Amino acid sequence: MRLFLVIPCYNEQEVLPLTARAVVDKMHALVDQGRVAADSRVLLVDDGSRDGTWPLICSLHAQDPLFCGLKLAHNVGHQNALLSGLMTARGHCDAAVSMDADLQDDIHAIDGFLDQYEQGCQVVYGVRRDRSSDTAFKRRTALAFYRLMAKMGVECVYNHADYRLLGSEALEALAHYPEVNLFLRGMVPLVGFQSAQVLYDRGERAAGESKYPLKKMFSFAVQGITSFSVKPLRLIASLGAVVTTASVLALLYALIAAIAGGPAAGTVAFLASLWLLGGIQLLAIGVCGEYIGKIYGEVKRRPRYWVETFLGDDTDKP
Repeated sequence: MRLFLVIPCYNEQEVLPLTARAVVDKMHALVDQGRVAADSRVLLVDDGSRDGTWPLICSLHAQDPLFCGLKLAHNVGHQNALLSGLMTARGHCDAAVSMDADLQDDIHAIDGFLDQYEQGCQVVYGVRRDRSSDTAFKRRTALAFYRLMAKMGVECVYNHADYRLLGSEALEALAHYPEVNLFLRGMVPLVGFQSAQVLYDRGERAAGESKYPLKKMFSFAVQGITSFSVKPLRLIASLGAVVTTASVLALLYALIAAIAGGPAAGTVAFLASLWLLGGIQLLAIGVCGEYIGKIYGEVKRRPRYWVETFLGDDTDKP
């Protein structure tokens, strides 16, 4: 089988030489074992890096034809960069494995991916065995994220990021999902096909800095929920019904108190209720605005990425 290893890169000049050595050793071992074809490739996708990532990719390609390079015209984000690599590999391979450039994903888990692929699986998820290498804060927030996604009705594999194998049929099916607001962790389960999970231990970043600070992780979570669930809108409708009911009851209480000659409602309570209702309305408008913004992005049908340069065999060009 011909295998493509797809690795999106953004400002990874510090870790890329280490990653290159690791994937060369792994791919050569797989070729020697007869598990993958000798013309298998490692596709490095430069997502508009501002450092020396692209010159490094060019150098790797010049030294070893195992490496292919895909330079995007500008930074489009991790998900779009990953999709561009997968769509480039589509039609040129029997399966593609996507992984990050930081070497945190155990590259030897690919053996397990291939075992499952040979048993008929078109989708194989790399799933972390545990989160012992994470900080306590990250463990709690990750657990909260997956629980929230489940409650919102989003089909998502627990403790799985973007380390996975997709067979040629799964890649072809994924190409028919045209949405601009990408959340591949939710899209891949929608593709269907026989799937399996392979457990692995996630290590520390070999070099460089993480590209997912807390703010970006929160934005990613919002992207996942609003791209695959309308439950936030339904919660707003339910909250509106509750507030309306409470307002009617409060009005009835005030009328009864006025008729009975009781004390009038206090100014502080009145102002507090106004602030509460105002806050609820602003929150509801913000959630609705998030969905409207996504609709706005989808209807324009702008390209998700644009390829500036491709390094590799002419037969593998996108």
